[in-house]
Amino acid sequence: MQGIALSDSYNRRDHLPIPANSPSVVRRLFAFFLLDMLLGAVAAHACAECGGKNKAAWLALEAGPKASQLFPDARIVEYTLDIAETMLSPAGKPVRALTINGAVPGPVLRFREGDVARIHVRNRLAKGETSLHWHGLLLPNLEDGVPYLTTPPIGAGETRTFEFLLKHAGTYWYHSHTGLQEQRGVYGSIVIEPATGASARADLPRIDREEVVVLSDWTNENPDEVMRTLLRGSDWYAIRKGTAQSLTGAMRAGHLGDFIKREKSRVPPMDVSDVAYDAFLVNGQRRQRMEGRAGETIRLRVINAAASTYFYLNSATGPLTLVAADGMDVAPIQQNRLLIGMAETYDVLVTVPADGAWEVRATSQDGSGYASLFLGDGAEKPAASLAPLEIYNMNAAMDAVLDELDESGEITDGEALASEKARPLPPYKRLKSTRATTLPEGAPVREVTLKLSGDMTRYSWSIDDKRIDEQGTLAVKRGEVLRLVLVNNTMMHHPMHLHGHFFRLLLPGAGDPAFAPLKHTVDVPPMSRRVIEFYANEDRDWLFHCHLLYHMMAGMARVVSYPAGEEMAAAAESGAARPLEESKLAERGSYRPALGEHGHPHTYAWIEGSVQSHLSTGVGTIQRGRDNVNFLWETGWERVEKTEYEVEAVYARYFNVRWRAFAGYRLTNMHEARDGVIAGATYRLPYLVDLTGTLQSSGETRVVLEKTIPLTARIGVMARMEYDSVQTFSWMSGLSYTVSKRFSLIGSYDSEYGAGAGVGFRF
Repeated sequence: MQGIALSDSYNRRDHLPIPANSPSVVRRLFAFFLLDMLLGAVAAHACAECGGKNKAAWLALEAGPKASQLFPDARIVEYTLDIAETMLSPAGKPVRALTINGAVPGPVLRFREGDVARIHVRNRLAKGETSLHWHGLLLPNLEDGVPYLTTPPIGAGETRTFEFLLKHAGTYWYHSHTGLQEQRGVYGSIVIEPATGASARADLPRIDREEVVVLSDWTNENPDEVMRTLLRGSDWYAIRKGTAQSLTGAMRAGHLGDFIKREKSRVPPMDVSDVAYDAFLVNGQRRQRMEGRAGETIRLRVINAAASTYFYLNSATGPLTLVAADGMDVAPIQQNRLLIGMAETYDVLVTVPADGAWEVRATSQDGSGYASLFLGDGAEKPAASLAPLEIYNMNAAMDAVLDELDESGEITDGEALASEKARPLPPYKRLKSTRATTLPEGAPVREVTLKLSGDMTRYSWSIDDKRIDEQGTLAVKRGEVLRLVLVNNTMMHHPMHLHGHFFRLLLPGAGDPAFAPLKHTVDVPPMSRRVIEFYANEDRDWLFHCHLLYHMMAGMARVVSYPAGEEMAAAAESGAARPLEESKLAERGSYRPALGEHGHPHTYAWIEGSVQSHLSTGVGTIQRGRDNVNFLWETGWERVEKTEYEVEAVYARYFNVRWRAFAGYRLTNMHEARDGVIAGATYRLPYLVDLTGTLQSSGETRVVLEKTIPLTARIGVMARMEYDSVQTFSWMSGLSYTVSKRFSLIGSYDSEYGAGAGVGFRF
């Protein structure tokens, strides 16, 4: 029987629901289902109970003096933000969206450095919690807005008032940190002007006007369905975008050798974006027009508020002049095309030429679409299109590695523009702070290497091969400099964001390190690394995570935790991690809750199946973290005297990209086969071939080799060879054509049941 060792959705065959044709099967499957649901319920209850235990601590902190009391001379700037659900159609189809004050994005919150922000957040949802995080702002831990970690969640019908001093100027933004609400529309922008009387920058030309530009991605699917699709290992989004790799595609592109080498190395295809989006938006629209008079210099405050899209920004007006990154001033540099990671912000200057509407274009990194901002009136002047994505070419990853090694030093704008690649990396090496960013002399420096890890097939994302629920914290001691070496061993970009701090970005050959740029989010390209460092001068716990929303929700996060009391000092000295449940409020001894939904894996379920004229095969999966409960079946009716079936219910454990193990029960009426307890493992061989070995309590052994070859983006060649000590040798081969996300056309030949054809579907 195919697939029993496939402990997750890696198997690309199409499947159907199990026919419950035996009371014993039903009982066993129901028991597995109840067990998994019980585990989920226990985790949810633990989370709720932790929140309840910590409520008193939160109330005590809430009762403390507010910013307006601590800074009585500061101006108070007040906003009210209502989070509600409504129907919107940014991509032409009405879908349920979440809005802030009735719109996506929410309003621009404008302040001046030194103001006290007082923001009332009202949850107008019929059910469910919400939250808001003030991205990039240095503020008290209680006001950071990560539910259950720093801030109590805002329940349905509730209001929470945030109050904090604005300590620094710049371009920032805010978004929900609850579930996938950010993808549904809960985000907006923040502009903080320099303090009254602050000197204007002498290194900039006169700026006539400024505009806020919020970039985002939009899907008509429910984001939970997007997450479920990613977890089951679907290729549909890549097929839809035209970025799915295939054997014939590699041949046409002249990269067949690279394709074969990649498969030999057991590396899945590279993909710069996980999701196929229905639209890309600028300030909530696909196209927006803004005023622009000839000769005007406009400051664009650009924010990438997308859930999982990097954007290339370029302008028909000419090179962009970068003057700030992540809110912090940088010495002006010019860039033809700017790569902006999720959660990054850049302030850029453009000068409007005469006669026309000049396009500033934000193109998704995968090239699947773009959003347009037009400055001025008249005939449209389009910006240059982005060079096509070369999905088989590894040069982009190699460029990132070579960039790390390049220590050629500073170059002029002219040299940079002349040598700029069609798809450049972020211009980090050329970013230079306008003031020294050196950290306190004498502070002890501790270096920690963090490996950004993941399995694209299972959609498991982690740090050091452990999700946040498995290894929650990175201990840091107040007064030290923590230097993090971020090593990306995956084939995707990761925008890593640290709450509550700015860090220095250290790059070889980047000029005077005393003026290293300050950032709160950094892009770590595939197969490369970044080095950041920050002075640990805060308290309590702060989230550090990949800002690709679905990666964070899959577990790619840690909590930078300041130990509370002497009992945690040793952990800080060694950099040891500790479970989230052991975390305490600094100097209060209060119990700290687990990290809400960030600290527990989510449970998802799906079914994949096929009905063909000669047989039916399938698998149903309930997945939670590394654990799966799989229900598998194979039934055939051709070339046999009676309909044969084999049904299995197994618990499977995912260890890493190469190893999975499973145990369960097999029920069958096949010739000479018997029911019994089974156990086994799957190992991924070179060329992405899965080898499965199974041992049954009756003494029966089974060895299976399986592989699917993507002949084209939509046509897959399936092959399986199986040796069974009772039923000897059997094999299967076939073709599958992907029609849509849900359905495929299938034809196959099975050595036991002959040839047939039918339909596959996935739910």
